[in-house]
Amino acid sequence: MSKFLKGTLVLMAATLIVKILGFVNRIVIARLIGEEGVGLYMMVFPSFILVVTLTQMGLPVAISRSVAAAEARGDIAKMKRILAVSLSITLSLSLLFTPALLMMAPYLSKTLFTDPRTYYPLIAITPAIPVIAVSSVLRGYFQGRQNMKPAAYSQVLEQVVRIGLIALFTKQMLPHGIEYAAAGAMAAATCGELISLLYLLLMFRFNKTFLLRRRFFRAIRTGKETAKELFEVALPTTGSRLIGSLGWFFEPIVVTQSLAIAGVTAVVATKQYGVLTGYALPVMFLPSFVTLALSTSLVPAVSEAYAKKQYRLLEHRVQEALRFCLVTGGLSVLLLFLYAEPLMQFMYHSTNGARFIVLMAPFFLFYYYQGPLQAVLQALNLANAAMINSLIGVSVKLAVIFIFASQPQFGIYGAALGMAASILLVTLLHLATVFKKITLTLNVHQYAKFSFVMITSFFISRFLNGLWLDKAGSFTYLAAGAAASALCYFLLSLLLGLITKQDLSRMPLIKRFIK
Repeated sequence: MSKFLKGTLVLMAATLIVKILGFVNRIVIARLIGEEGVGLYMMVFPSFILVVTLTQMGLPVAISRSVAAAEARGDIAKMKRILAVSLSITLSLSLLFTPALLMMAPYLSKTLFTDPRTYYPLIAITPAIPVIAVSSVLRGYFQGRQNMKPAAYSQVLEQVVRIGLIALFTKQMLPHGIEYAAAGAMAAATCGELISLLYLLLMFRFNKTFLLRRRFFRAIRTGKETAKELFEVALPTTGSRLIGSLGWFFEPIVVTQSLAIAGVTAVVATKQYGVLTGYALPVMFLPSFVTLALSTSLVPAVSEAYAKKQYRLLEHRVQEALRFCLVTGGLSVLLLFLYAEPLMQFMYHSTNGARFIVLMAPFFLFYYYQGPLQAVLQALNLANAAMINSLIGVSVKLAVIFIFASQPQFGIYGAALGMAASILLVTLLHLATVFKKITLTLNVHQYAKFSFVMITSFFISRFLNGLWLDKAGSFTYLAAGAAASALCYFLLSLLLGLITKQDLSRMPLIKRFIK
């Protein structure tokens, strides 16, 4: 097995584990601090992510590329300059933005979030910013050397430490108030990031081929060309992510301000936002790890076919990817729509988020399409178009949230409608952009078959669930019902050709989309 393939498999396995652990982390937080505490947590988190994005400036990707090129030439001095310049940039930015966030915390909490209690979790998470700044540089360095294990293991370690400390910190702080418990959860995240950084530093010490501390400042002074080279890659890369982070930053602000106009108190708004973003959304985002893995494989496959002008092969690969997303995404939507209440009860010991899942699940079929379409746009050198589509989607989302959430008859459901509208719009814009660039046939028969499978599976599932609904406990009903629905969906998809025999023989191998 090649070094590249081995590293990719390690990183993909770690990504899946991290996603699962991250989901467990959210369940633990929800059970310990409840809807109101989760609301405080989720209001603060987008601000933190925005500052982290500004601090990183897309440098991890640029570092990875530059280190790989320097190692291929055996240029150790260049690798040292890359690390020195990257660390100086990210640390300088973190020393600028960290105090800025601390100074803005009172204004953000009292005025923009309309809930002064968000001040404490915001203060608790801020110290993680410089820690993540250094960690991102080291991860980029290791990935550039095609050594994926330190970066992968550090992410797993960070999640494990966070989950372990959340229970300890929140239980200690809960008697002092829900805001202190939320701050305890944020402090656990900060500790997890710190342990992750210590592990990366230890691995760097064992694996380095040079002494970074020797002539460190001289490497910075002579690194102007290196900095220019890094930013040429970093700035375009960070565009879409920055737009997403800005949209996420403004989201809780627009939601809370809109709900205040609708007459909802700050405490109730915090609780409702916590149910939507901390309970319902993570459940709907979880199945996307399948399309994420597919997107990773799709970029080089589409790039290769497009470069060789093999347009029939290109269309085949894109159609196969979209069919796979349609089938897997359809099953996810069916199960989420049918079993929202028992699923939420099983995970969170509360069914409050089920209403949002029922409302938004059909729109998430388009979200599962979004990843592969974004990958196709990147492969076709249309990253700028994808960024513009994302900007339009963010703007529409915030506008719809403000219009509907400020109306008493909609309230927090206006926020859910805004998110759903954004998902639908961005996916359609991505699809339209792809249609403009390449010839892509719209397979009407395939979508007709899919609609028949979804509708038939839904009614069969409802009929079967009615037979044992009163005869089983919540978990038994969930397990039996979900298994029956999935089996029905699978058999109908196989019968109508949405799933082929070739799919069954190759399903364990994601590489089937690039053959």
